[in-house]
Amino acid sequence: MVLEIDGSHGEGGGQILRGAVSLSCLTGKGFRIYNIRSRRPNPGLQPQHLASIEAAARVAGAKVEGLKAGSGEVNFQPGLIKGGAYSFDIGTAGSVTLVAQTLMPILALAAKPSEVSIGGGTDVPWSPPVDYVRHVLLPSLRAFGIDADLELVSRGHYPKGGGKVLLRVNPCGTLRAVRAVERGQLRAVRGISHCSNLPAHVARRQADGALQQLRKEGIQDLRIAEEVAQSGGGSPGSGLTLWADTGGEIVLGADSLGAREKSAEDVGSEAAGRLLAELHSGMAADQQLGDMAVIYMGMAKGASELGISAFTQHARTMVWLSEMFLDITYGITDAGRGSSMLKVNGAGLGDKV
Repeated sequence: MVLEIDGSHGEGGGQILRGAVSLSCLTGKGFRIYNIRSRRPNPGLQPQHLASIEAAARVAGAKVEGLKAGSGEVNFQPGLIKGGAYSFDIGTAGSVTLVAQTLMPILALAAKPSEVSIGGGTDVPWSPPVDYVRHVLLPSLRAFGIDADLELVSRGHYPKGGGKVLLRVNPCGTLRAVRAVERGQLRAVRGISHCSNLPAHVARRQADGALQQLRKEGIQDLRIAEEVAQSGGGSPGSGLTLWADTGGEIVLGADSLGAREKSAEDVGSEAAGRLLAELHSGMAADQQLGDMAVIYMGMAKGASELGISAFTQHARTMVWLSEMFLDITYGITDAGRGSSMLKVNGAGLGDKV
């Protein structure tokens, strides 16, 4: 069975391609995707998209056609998912976390544990920073039964990249359904403020900018670690990731990246403002996690419910895509204040793979 996928649907970016690759490997259904990133200024496959497809193809023994820079069409036919040791290097500042995001659900159903080295950008625009994955995404996915960790070896920033992470995934079989709608009582906020190839005061000022805003909200239990490093790629960069302990299985988070036009204090206050907006929604999951949780809800056995601060176009696109591959039912309910509740009757993939 070969599915036909319009890559310009919904948000029309690389997420459709990465999601299709993951779902294809999980279900054994091949696909042809066309109009890849057709509405983007640089349409077609870019290095980080190539890396995601190549990585998934290797771990799942897939046959791929159209795998070249700028290609607007790809044919993908998966094989058998294999665990083990792998190494991939994007060769640019393309996001290592997006490659990891593609591989995690696949390797969760492999026959043996896996360790994957991924080189590229760890903290770059339009992708979750490595600290968000380590401290928000992975702890939240443990609620579904995902057993994975991401080790930061070195940071990489735009434009040279040069960062490296190690993704480790243990097979988990059938995922558990999760019900997490409203968040619990806020207990503490933690964070990491980092800078690479920049003066140490940048990390400190970012942290101070966040702490000042969070204290205004009356949050007392606050701790933001400061990390200063010389990254292998040599490109300067900085950022701040925050996460909240609300006593539940799902972790709320937010982040902000440094940029030439932003002061360090603005980076900190931006991350804090985003976290406060997530907290004020009253929902269990932040909007970025909501995007990424869709595929795991579809994989799980039974009915999952997740309260999301905002149901984004990325999340809607993943629902549309998941329904193409999986025998599942999704329901979206308005929960007020711009938030939503997502209900999924999952496919129980571990029973079938």
